Amino acid sequence: MLYDDFDGNLPKVESMVNKFAGSGDKINDAQLRLFNMVMGYMKDPDNNWRRLVDNVINNVDREVARTFVQNFFVNSVTLGGNIQRQVNEREGCNCPWAILMDPTTACNLHCNGCWAANYTDSKQKSMTFDELNSIITQGKELGTYVYLYTGGEPTLRKRDLIRLCELHPDCYFSAFTNGTLVDEEFADEIARVKNFMPAFSIEGFEEATDARRGKGTFAKVTHAMDLLRERRLPFGASICYTSQNYDSITSDEFIQFLVDKGVLFAWIFTYMPVGLGAPVELLATAEQRSGMYHKVRDNWRNNVPIFFADFWNDGEYTGGCIAGGRRYLHINAGGDAEPCAFIHYSDSNIREKSLLECYKSPLFKSYQAHQPFNTNMLRPCPLLDNPGRLSEMVHETGAKSTDYTHPEDVDELESKTKAVAERWAVASEPLWEKSPKKRLSDRLAAEGKDPNSWIS
Repeated sequence: MLYDDFDGNLPKVESMVNKFAGSGDKINDAQLRLFNMVMGYMKDPDNNWRRLVDNVINNVDREVARTFVQNFFVNSVTLGGNIQRQVNEREGCNCPWAILMDPTTACNLHCNGCWAANYTDSKQKSMTFDELNSIITQGKELGTYVYLYTGGEPTLRKRDLIRLCELHPDCYFSAFTNGTLVDEEFADEIARVKNFMPAFSIEGFEEATDARRGKGTFAKVTHAMDLLRERRLPFGASICYTSQNYDSITSDEFIQFLVDKGVLFAWIFTYMPVGLGAPVELLATAEQRSGMYHKVRDNWRNNVPIFFADFWNDGEYTGGCIAGGRRYLHINAGGDAEPCAFIHYSDSNIREKSLLECYKSPLFKSYQAHQPFNTNMLRPCPLLDNPGRLSEMVHETGAKSTDYTHPEDVDELESKTKAVAERWAVASEPLWEKSPKKRLSDRLAAEGKDPNSWIS
């Protein structure tokens, strides 16, 4: 309907959704408030979110967009969200909205600061197709319909990724990929299955990207973007900012480059010094992290027709850390269920336990008990922002390092981030004091209520 006549049919869509919401418990009050807020944005042709939707309508295949709306918003957010809440209440655990998993640790690149670069051929691991399929099958029974791949380089298993899209047409899939293996054949397959959307890792322009990922990588990833755009397929960018590439990534020229290439969403991560020899000097400074906060909030979300998710800095909106199954978890190529892609500790393996049993493991239950890790939601992470919180959970649950080459002592890992955590604690406080969520927490406390009750 919206593809045919956006402005004319928007009121009809709004009316239908509100009627659907009143027909039972399929949509909760928070989802309905969010929907009505979005409707307000869509009625303003100059609003940036409306511009993003116009971009999708003009540049994305209609059936591909329809599949995304069905699988992401209906199956995952609405129907799946209701199942997740039922599981949480019945089982007393966190049931995630999304599962991130590694088909393989193998990679065709050796990027500076990436833990996968340390895995020699003898140490590489992979999950079988049946294991990947089993995770998705179990996940759907628990209400999870969004699956993301990382690694290693997940497109080394591109045929298996397409098969999983075929077997689970009601799910939506994505992959964090270096883009160098995306060719015309794979692009055609993505167009055929319609429920796969890659996020290309890019570090800025050619000099910055090739410096970390190897000469020629920038040209290959931009070519992959061109292949998808020619087929009217949606894709995003995965951006990791470090102390060295911050200026390149935050430049107006780079953001306009993303728009011109057809990027529709951007995941923004800050560098984490995880793994043997990971250089601590690449950690972003407090000034750079604060700068990213203002770039996203004050500029890009108002002026750039791309959906930006600023992990860590968006803890204000998510109620802190989303790991440990609260909204997502990570399953590595050895089958270990980890709280987060950056937290390589585990006490459960999907080869020994069901997915639900992993969610109820001591480590995941410890995450559930300790979240949020700070009353300042701009300090969400137990590793990067709150020294001592990760080691406390690892020690109390007996979780082990899952690093395949050199198991990392959790206390030594935390020592790498202690200095930046202390500086960010000071820099983030005035930002948090201005937050509407902080004012809400203060009001709840004044009323004698749990100041964090808004998070649920």
